[in-house]
Amino acid sequence: MANWYRRVFLLAVPLILSNLTQPLLSTVDTVLSGHLPGAAALGGVAMGGIFFNAVFWTFGFLRMGTTGLVAQAHGAGDPAGLRLHFLRGMASALAIGALLLAIKGPLIALVITLLGASPDVRANALVYCHVRIWSAPAALANYVILGFLLGRQHARAALALQAAVNVVNVAVALWLVIGLRWGVAGIAMATASADCAGLVVGLGLIWWAWPRVETPIRWRELGDGPSLRHLFALNRDLLLRTLSLVAAYGWFTRAGSREGDAVLAANAVLLNLHWIATYALDGFANATETLVGAAVGAKRVTDYRAVLRASTVSAGAVAVTLSLLLVFAGAPLVGLFTNQAAVRQVAIRFLPWAMALPLVSVWGYQMDGVFIGATRARELRDSMVVALAGFLALAIGLERVMGNDGLWCAFCCFMLLRGGLLAWRLPGIAKYSFQPTALS
Repeated sequence: MANWYRRVFLLAVPLILSNLTQPLLSTVDTVLSGHLPGAAALGGVAMGGIFFNAVFWTFGFLRMGTTGLVAQAHGAGDPAGLRLHFLRGMASALAIGALLLAIKGPLIALVITLLGASPDVRANALVYCHVRIWSAPAALANYVILGFLLGRQHARAALALQAAVNVVNVAVALWLVIGLRWGVAGIAMATASADCAGLVVGLGLIWWAWPRVETPIRWRELGDGPSLRHLFALNRDLLLRTLSLVAAYGWFTRAGSREGDAVLAANAVLLNLHWIATYALDGFANATETLVGAAVGAKRVTDYRAVLRASTVSAGAVAVTLSLLLVFAGAPLVGLFTNQAAVRQVAIRFLPWAMALPLVSVWGYQMDGVFIGATRARELRDSMVVALAGFLALAIGLERVMGNDGLWCAFCCFMLLRGGLLAWRLPGIAKYSFQPTALS
């Protein structure tokens, strides 16, 4: 058992570092916009960030599906499957990216209008979105690249990819915003440039990690009927699961905007703290995905059970540490995000909710890792839809009584519910996923 704890940590630690670099894209945006004049710039960039989280998270199945399928092929010793899963994922990512560019105008206008905010915040959000949207194909392709690297258990390569993206983001953002004073447009251009740089670096890493076998790729197998039906079913269920998650965040953001620009901006700061903790905890979830996928591919149920135990215990310990860190350092961290006195005051007022989030959300992330690795997307879909319904009912009722506190309380309950529903379905993994004919 000790060996499994070691294996989990050897994968999770570089993945934690890799994941922690991801929120730096939005964190750098938030910090720079937080030091521009007025709260509207910070609110606009925050709303633009929500737009891209919504759009890109909608297609998060490109990363999750690729990880699960590649991990299972890796565990089964199937290099041909590894290559085909990657190529199908890349074709999907580029097609979706092209579609987003084709409909970018009405899509941006619709989502920003639905989120709701003051005219000044909306104006800044529109500038941000119209600049950053051009990197959509690269950003989605990076999801597939990251999924392939995770599925192959190349955690250090995933770290190198994310580090490269963020070095470019920080350097270009400082140059455009501070040096050239491009404001919100410069922040968006820096993030878009980072996505494109990540694609270049990622393709180099894929070449390095590509299975070296003599058998050539049979391109007609890309259109294999059963494989495509399995992929589409997997992606469909992951898409519906992600749309439910995006809807929860979107409702939270829109409801917060009704409390005023200061509350909207403060919630954005606290959500950034939440996302930093999330990406740290996701290191264990990602390690769980690839190790569970390999166990399923190799049909080793004892390995699956050992991974489940070791990763969950480790993630729980890290969640406690993160909550304690926010207890003692939460207020100074808020100060790093913005120098707007009104925003800082409101953020500190609601900081206890962010302190509690690692403890209530870690279980959902771990269960996600198990079910993604086993490619049991139907259960992921159903549990998230039910959790969303519970969140909306609580948010509507509690906001009327408690205001923004009610929103945060409902959000915490949503995190608990998504984990609990998946834990209830957990026995099905061992029962069905280790049969030779199990496909989903």
